[in-house]
Amino acid sequence: MNSQPEIENVLKTRCSNYKPVSTGFPYQQSNSFGCQRRTLMPLPLSDDQLAALRELDTPTICNAIERFNVRGRVEGFLGIDIRCLLPELGSMVGYTVTATVDSTTPGAKQNEATWRAWVEAMAAAPKPIVLVFQDVGPQPRKSAHFGEMMATLSKRLGVVGLVTNGGVRDILEVKRLGLHYFAAGLAPSHGSPRLLEINIPVTLDGVRIEPGDLLHGDINGVTTIPLAIAAQVIEAAQQVRRDEAEWLTYLTGPEFSLEGYFKRRFSH
Repeated sequence: MNSQPEIENVLKTRCSNYKPVSTGFPYQQSNSFGCQRRTLMPLPLSDDQLAALRELDTPTICNAIERFNVRGRVEGFLGIDIRCLLPELGSMVGYTVTATVDSTTPGAKQNEATWRAWVEAMAAAPKPIVLVFQDVGPQPRKSAHFGEMMATLSKRLGVVGLVTNGGVRDILEVKRLGLHYFAAGLAPSHGSPRLLEINIPVTLDGVRIEPGDLLHGDINGVTTIPLAIAAQVIEAAQQVRRDEAEWLTYLTGPEFSLEGYFKRRFSH
């Protein structure tokens, strides 16, 4: 856990006009540098439950969510435009800290107050954290707004991964850090990166993601997990696995027949 003096040292290094301010995550307020914070709700999952989610794959999580009928079957998950770039890291689970970003507007400069708000949001957020960046610049796929330096700082503050519609870089260094990358792809230059707004609702691939949402991702992609059912999703996912194991045993076993298949398939 990082102490307040450690966090302030990071901010003083990055922001020449940094002054300590009281923070908490997240409050219902906004300020002049575009940081919006929501009232913090009790975390629905224990460390053991989060660990159980990490043992599951994302398609199984998606199948489990369907059983609760809390959203449409084409809602809540990201499609093929946002890819898992480090599949060897396994499953990612965390609560979101969101931001809009831009790395391709010529001559744009980073706002120091916004940078400070981003660092403080990570420091105060529920752990583990998944950063969600919506690149709203003119060429979101042109350059990278996240690399080794930002990954190192973010990991120090409790981040386990990044999800973005833009580009990233330094993939070998970030792999060594163990930080998950879900992005459109790789780019060698950071362009002219800047953070715009912190902890506001963002939209990736048509999916609205709010600060504090719970995400699960792996080699197959990323899905949101509705907080209202998050605890129940674990057992539901385990039941999905049991059901699928039974089906696979039948499909690969000596008792398989077309008549038997159709009978099983349409009796469920």
